[in-house]
Amino acid sequence: QVQLVESGGGLVQAGGSLRLSCAASGDTFNRYAMAWFRQAPGKERESVAGISRNGGTTNYADSVKGRFTISRDNAKNTVSLQMTSLKPDDTAVYYCAAAAAVGRSYVPAPNQYDYWGQGTQVTVSS
Repeated sequence: QVQLVESGGGLVQAGGSLRLSCAASGDTFNRYAMAWFRQAPGKERESVAGISRNGGTTNYADSVKGRFTISRDNAKNTVSLQMTSLKPDDTAVYYCAAAAAVGRSYVPAPNQYDYWGQGTQVTVSS
């Protein structure tokens, strides 16, 4: 099974940018669709962005479309989330997640992810 470790979180001012990375190990990375989720204090975890096994298909939550970009490098076993025009509402713990046994161009539904990282804090100040 795959192990996931996020990095890149921190404190940034509103309007700024941040890039999150997730390093995968323990299994063949391109077997997994990947996604980023986030959970703010007092709120449920929500899906932010997903990317298919081959990187050819992506999807985004409406709240981040046009501001966030998910990408993956199957040679380096990493998935990234480039975040721009950050808002205080983006403040949350961000989690990397993986889903196995899916088609190469398929982005799974949020409830289909089986493996999770420990999370990285993103704080956007106003």
